[in-house]
Amino acid sequence: MPLSFATFFFLYTVTVMGNTVIIVTVCVDKRLQSPMYFFLGHPSVLEILITSTAVPFMLGGLLLPGTQIISLTACAAQLYLYLSLGTSELALMGVMAVDRYVAVCNPLRYNIIMNSSTCSWVVIVSWVFGFLSEIWPVYATFQLTFCKSNVLDHFYCDRGQLLKVSYENTLFTEFILFLMAIFIIIGSLIPTIVSYTYIISTILKIPSASGRRKSFSTCASHFTCVVIGYSSCLFLYLKPKQMQAADYNRVVSLMVSVVTPFLNHFIFTLRNDKVIEALRDGVKCCCQLFRN
Repeated sequence: MPLSFATFFFLYTVTVMGNTVIIVTVCVDKRLQSPMYFFLGHPSVLEILITSTAVPFMLGGLLLPGTQIISLTACAAQLYLYLSLGTSELALMGVMAVDRYVAVCNPLRYNIIMNSSTCSWVVIVSWVFGFLSEIWPVYATFQLTFCKSNVLDHFYCDRGQLLKVSYENTLFTEFILFLMAIFIIIGSLIPTIVSYTYIISTILKIPSASGRRKSFSTCASHFTCVVIGYSSCLFLYLKPKQMQAADYNRVVSLMVSVVTPFLNHFIFTLRNDKVIEALRDGVKCCCQLFRN
């Protein structure tokens, strides 16, 4: 238990600190005042919130076993926030894919199409869509009667485990939740696939190798995060039977709520020269302030 607590506490701390650094850097550095980095700041906010919704509760249980007690109202709030924030992030992933498509395939019109007004609106719509789309699924889940047990075999209020402890027939509810998961995940994945199909086609037409490499480097970070994020979500939510084996659900949920947010800020920073340069300059300024 102490080793598990130390490991997850380290991952959580690095995730929060790393994403906070990205948010501050994007807001402060004038070189990063572009749509690409504006969009980058919002997934960083979402990843801090997603991990903070589930991980501190898990850490408390690892530090003090037997103390993971949560009321039904708090359980509903935790599930709603977790799903809403995750849905908003998927929507933003689709938006970022379209942004990369415009940057690579229509570079001369990029600043006209992705102006500040457009960027603000698509971000607002992504956040609102995430929080509105999960109202009914969470409401339907907590309309069920739970009397089999009051113990969930999970580190947070997982929907599959909630359905498992209900004595009602949940087949219809699970089917509707499955259809909604298809709509949300596949709906945000389609613009991503279409955008990257056009991006790859455009990049392959560039005659010079250096030009192809430069164009692909602007998309590589986002593409890597898309592969990691969507793979986890597809395994976790796109299954007709929500009551999957508890061990399977826990492993994939850890990927979504701990490992993916931990990796994403490294992927976005280490593969982006402008962000690295901005961070380096920020460290230099901090060092000079401390010396003075």
